[in-house]
Amino acid sequence: MAAFRKFPELFDVVGYAEDDERWINVRGNANGYSNLQRMSVDDIIEKCDAVIIETDVWNLTKIAQKCVDAGKHIHMDKPASGTLEEFKKVLDTAKEKNLIVQMGYMYRYNPAVLKCFEHIKNGDLGEIYSINAEMSTFHDVKYKKWLKNFNGGIMYILGSHLVDLAVYILGKPDKITSFMKHTMLDDVDFEDNNLAVLEYEKALVRIYVSSVEVNGWGRRQLMVSGSKGTVNIMPLENECTMTYADLNICGNNSYEDVKTKVDVSDVPKDARYDDMVKDFYSYIIGEKDNPFTYEHDYLVQEVLSEIVGGIKFNSENPYL
Repeated sequence: MAAFRKFPELFDVVGYAEDDERWINVRGNANGYSNLQRMSVDDIIEKCDAVIIETDVWNLTKIAQKCVDAGKHIHMDKPASGTLEEFKKVLDTAKEKNLIVQMGYMYRYNPAVLKCFEHIKNGDLGEIYSINAEMSTFHDVKYKKWLKNFNGGIMYILGSHLVDLAVYILGKPDKITSFMKHTMLDDVDFEDNNLAVLEYEKALVRIYVSSVEVNGWGRRQLMVSGSKGTVNIMPLENECTMTYADLNICGNNSYEDVKTKVDVSDVPKDARYDDMVKDFYSYIIGEKDNPFTYEHDYLVQEVLSEIVGGIKFNSENPYL
C-alpha cells in the first residue's frame, strides 16, 4: 500500500478493506493506511478500477475471484491460494474479460534479474544448463510459528519467488524432486530447510530456501549458466551484486575466477516494489504488455504445488 501511495499521479487510492478486527489491531496503524477510509470489500470493488489484494494467504484466490467477476484488474499477493482449479478459474475469468493480473513477485522487476533476462533473450548465455536459486533467512520464532500455516513452510512462501523465475526462464520441468527437512530449531516443527530440484532434458534447477540460515539474506542468489556464459546475482538486493562471464571474457582460463562486475542499480528496501506497481499501471493503460502471462502464473502455482506436496493450509497461527 505504501508503494502504491507513492505515485498519486498514477493511482487514486480510495481506501482499504479488512474484515478481521484482529488484523486491524496488529497492522491498522501502519503508515501505508494512514488517513485512508476503511471500507467493505464490496465497496472497494464497486468504487475501484483495480484492486490490490493482500489478505491472509489462504483467502487470496477467493477475493481475487470476486474482483475479476466484477471486471476489475488485480494486483495479487503471492503465492496464490485455493486449489489449482480455483486459481485457474481466476486466471481464465481475467483472460476472458481482458483484465490484468499481476502477481506480487517483486524479483520480476529487480534490475539485475531483468538484465539477466536480457542476456538470456539475446542468446549471450547460449543454451541454459543450470540455474541455482536461493532465498533464505534466519527467522525468529514468531515468524516460524506463522509459517506452520503452510504446507511446505518456507518453500511455499519464499520458494515461490524462485519457482517464478525458474519456470519463466525454462518453462515446465520434466521432473520435480523435493527435500523438505524439519530442523526443529527453537522447537518449531515445520519445513524450514528445503531443496527442490527441477529436471529438464538438459538442464537442472536447484531451489534452496531456509528459515535457519544465518546471514541468509546475504546469500540470496540467482545464478544462470549456459553453453556460452554465466550470470550470477548475489546478493539479490541490498547490496545487489551481479557478475557476468562468457567465453570471450574467460578465454582458456578454465581454472580461474574470471568475470566482470555488472553495474546494476541497487533498490532500497523501501523502494523494492516501486517498479512493480508502476508497471501495473502501465499494463492497465496498455502502455506495456505484461510479460508474465496467465499461463505462466498458473504454471508457477502448479510447479509449486508439486514441490510442496499440494496446496494445503493449517490456518492455526494466522497472526504474527
